[in-house]
Amino acid sequence: MVKAETIFVCSSCGQSFPRWSGQCPSCEEWNSLVEEEIQNSKTEIRNKSESRISNIKSPISITKVDYKSEARVSSNIAEVDRVLGGGIVAGSVVLVSGEPGIGKSTLMLQIAESLSKKEKVLYVSGEESAKQIRLRAERLGTLSENLLLYPETNIFAIEKAIAESRPEFVVIDSIQTMSREDLSSAPGSVAQVRESANYLVGIAKSLGIPIFIVGHVTKEGNIAGPRILEHMVDTVLYFEGERHRQYRILRANKNRFGSTDEVGIFEMKDKGLIEVANPSEVFLSERPIDAPGSVVSAAIEGTRPLLVEIQALVVPTKMPYPTRKTSGVDYNRAVMIIAVLERQCGLKLANADIYISAAGGVKVFEPAMDLPIALAIASCFKNKPIDSKTLAFGEIGLAGEVRSVTQVEQRVREAEKLGFNEIIMPRSKLNQPGIKTIFAHSIREVLARF
Repeated sequence: MVKAETIFVCSSCGQSFPRWSGQCPSCEEWNSLVEEEIQNSKTEIRNKSESRISNIKSPISITKVDYKSEARVSSNIAEVDRVLGGGIVAGSVVLVSGEPGIGKSTLMLQIAESLSKKEKVLYVSGEESAKQIRLRAERLGTLSENLLLYPETNIFAIEKAIAESRPEFVVIDSIQTMSREDLSSAPGSVAQVRESANYLVGIAKSLGIPIFIVGHVTKEGNIAGPRILEHMVDTVLYFEGERHRQYRILRANKNRFGSTDEVGIFEMKDKGLIEVANPSEVFLSERPIDAPGSVVSAAIEGTRPLLVEIQALVVPTKMPYPTRKTSGVDYNRAVMIIAVLERQCGLKLANADIYISAAGGVKVFEPAMDLPIALAIASCFKNKPIDSKTLAFGEIGLAGEVRSVTQVEQRVREAEKLGFNEIIMPRSKLNQPGIKTIFAHSIREVLARF
């Protein structure tokens, strides 16, 4: 028998090599090369998939291309529409990923049911049977005549089902279970994930049907499969949150039709995911009053101001190397702020373990969190609480200066709306703010007030 020719493909960057090695020579990732059999001949089906997308027979001038503003269809879930940039675009392919048990299938079933109130939706599941999906739909109250279930993993059978049922929307759960019968590799392999996704993109573009694809993640938090999967789709959404917490955050990491800064916030309940209309009020609902190490700040997620509580715990230690731990904030900036506090403000933090967290499971990495992090650390170190009606935001430089940040007016308005009466912030031109503002020039000047 003639031995089949094989190559080794990097699951991270997609580069191929004739032999295996422990480290990818291209992207330098370790243990990322997987074996893939070379396809010697292209089948008719493959040729069909490759020629499906283009509907222009010859090159034309860009000025002669017919252009119409992309009409969007609302998902009837405001938080989802916000993240997608205003709604679902015809022919778009949306990849939704997240950790196991975070609620990806629950979210997809709720979106499918919401869309099926007016249009026909096909829900393809390669992981669950129709009975299992029906049981979850009963619990969530998402039963609809226009929601069609199809437990299948064969891409060509799915294409046939789409052609026969003619749905307006399609959900694929999940891409790691899909396979093409003309490929010899197992489902979930680099080749199967790449080729199956490419085939689905072709279907979406040629028929103008939006397709939602659920993707698994690895233990490192990356989407399982080749990195090229994220390049092929139009939008990549990450469903974040801890399994044992009630709040979930839907974040766009890539969006060809809108901003990548927007987030949608949900609360997980027994009836499924519930939209959180006022997340600032929710995140501050359990905040301790007059507790050292607690400071409220205003972050910006897309166009939405979000008030979050920054907590810090400073504990003396006799260990030679003190601990520095962060949760929900940038570790490198936190370490830098600790160094600034020690050098510019004289706080003796070298012999203390320091823990910093953004309460509620939210993640905020913008520089405006520097000032509240510094105040929380100083408050806990000095055991002096900061007034619960005081809010702070601002970037801190290495010389201890407080620098300006973006969208100051939106942050101030959100603080006013939730009853804060004092804001510590960088110098800015505000149109007669309704609450007291303290313009900070340096972190030393701010700490001298407390």
